Amino acid sequence: MPPMPVDRTRRASCEPVPVPHAGEDNAHNECADKFPPNRYPGNDVLVNGKRFDALQVGVRVLWEIKTYQFDTYSDYLRERVIEQQVEEFQEDRNIAEACGYRFVVGVSSAAHKEALIRLDSSLQIVVTGCKR
Repeated sequence: MPPMPVDRTRRASCEPVPVPHAGEDNAHNECADKFPPNRYPGNDVLVNGKRFDALQVGVRVLWEIKTYQFDTYSDYLRERVIEQQVEEFQEDRNIAEACGYRFVVGVSSAAHKEALIRLDSSLQIVVTGCKR
């Protein structure tokens, strides 16, 4: 992971810093670049020490994109994934909001969105339709 951007006080910075996409998943990266659309195509964005999949063009909105095929998971796996993701997304949202950004999650299916909303209706979730 690249070094965290710091301000003059040596603390994590709220300034967005483009960094190369972390994953090798081309379908995921393409979705992150095109769906919001991403202000920095080909890059994630580092804000306050956290890597987000995209910073939306023209607005202060950070995105996390999930291209999992959630609909194919067993009930047991769905429950575990959703519990972990809700916790992760709440932390991501707190980081984003502390820097004056909104936070949105993009998921591939309505079933994935519904499962997340069931555990935390305050999350902003958008169905992208992007697939792996």
